[in-house]
Amino acid sequence: MSEPAPAVRPVPGHQKDRYDRLKESFRQKYGTDPEFFARAPGRVNLIGEHIDYCGYAVLPMAIEQDIVIAAATTDDQKLTLNNVDPSFSEFTTTVDGFTIDKSQPRWFHYFLCGFKGVVEHCKIDKPAGLNIMLEGTVPKSSGLSSSSALVCCAGMTTARANKCSLTKTELAEVCTWCERYIGTEGGGMDQPISFLAEAGTAKLIEFNPLKATDVSLPDGVVFVISNSCVEANKAAFAHYNVRVVECRLAAQLIAQSKGLEWRKLRKLGDLQAALGVSLEEMGNIVDQLLHKEPYSREEVCRELGVTSEELQETSLSQNTKDLTTFQLHDRAAHVYGEADRVFRFKAVCDEKPSDALVQLGGLMNASHASCRDLYNCSCDELDQLTKLCIEAGALGSRLTGAGFGGCAVSLVPADKLQAFLQTVQTGYYDNDPTRSSRVKESLFATQPGDGATFFVL
Repeated sequence: MSEPAPAVRPVPGHQKDRYDRLKESFRQKYGTDPEFFARAPGRVNLIGEHIDYCGYAVLPMAIEQDIVIAAATTDDQKLTLNNVDPSFSEFTTTVDGFTIDKSQPRWFHYFLCGFKGVVEHCKIDKPAGLNIMLEGTVPKSSGLSSSSALVCCAGMTTARANKCSLTKTELAEVCTWCERYIGTEGGGMDQPISFLAEAGTAKLIEFNPLKATDVSLPDGVVFVISNSCVEANKAAFAHYNVRVVECRLAAQLIAQSKGLEWRKLRKLGDLQAALGVSLEEMGNIVDQLLHKEPYSREEVCRELGVTSEELQETSLSQNTKDLTTFQLHDRAAHVYGEADRVFRFKAVCDEKPSDALVQLGGLMNASHASCRDLYNCSCDELDQLTKLCIEAGALGSRLTGAGFGGCAVSLVPADKLQAFLQTVQTGYYDNDPTRSSRVKESLFATQPGDGATFFVL
């Protein structure tokens, strides 16, 4: 059974001042009150990095930081988009007169993705105009899904404004594919956790069909997020989409070697299903059939029996069409190893053995090592930060999100939290003026938060 639509609730008492300020910003800009507020949270992925787009389950939780939109409909067929942060400029367009710039995405392009996706999905002939005032507390380009939270918030705002009834699951699916309007070939983790999250529990998110299962985290520990303060915009840089394509090519080369119809296989998860073997066996197959050295474009074409132009059509994306080398073995080895770690992490949470915390920490550390050494999606600052977190008392620490910058997440005993925070602040933030100025928003403990919600004052 599908999830219900996002709830409509009164603004919680502890958040009233914040929403009053947003309402006043809206009123000063537009001369009227907003009709409703839409809230979509960011997320932290506890384990399962760069495998959702390969078809494998991931294990995130929603965080308190969020995107909130104050909205009112208009009858002038215009979209007027404003942000309480003055560094983000106003954008105005008609409901059907905009384009989404993939080459240099701006904040409002993510809103337009969600708007366009819901309008097309619901077949809305004459969408209502909208006045929007947005506030975000998810640090941008931090690996905590600020961009996807904005797409989700825009999608649910558009649905409500146009009286289009969509369940949480439907909204998650629409917002997953419509982010591709901006050029991101995401796998579908960020949107489901933003909509389907529940306070107090992490979620195992599985795909095809989309399914969210509660994962009860162990007592006595907290998860601490620490921002490296290296920004990584996954749509603006091709790194992310390069990894998607390398995984696709790894699946297709192995499929060709195994006599399968490789053109129909685009995900490493689908390849495993077609071969009917375990994740461990898939790791062995990767070692047997793919060499560790990078593949040239010519070698890939020769293996698949296609021209360079045909390869571009069958396997590459717009911002990877000119690539000349591909790292296939290590990308596939990471994916199958990481997929196994996700299920082992959930099993430990479910079974709660006496050494559960040590096991979970070990899985997180192994995940970071794989992201660093096989997927090459870490950076010097993240490696320094995770090492410091372990030295400060974390049982495990790993990059979270797409990587190439952004945040680490650490498993910390609750009774060591304050000492841990002080050590990390001293060792990573206090000795750098830029980091030090951002420490309050960059270093914090978090618990599983609630999913997307509408609020009314």
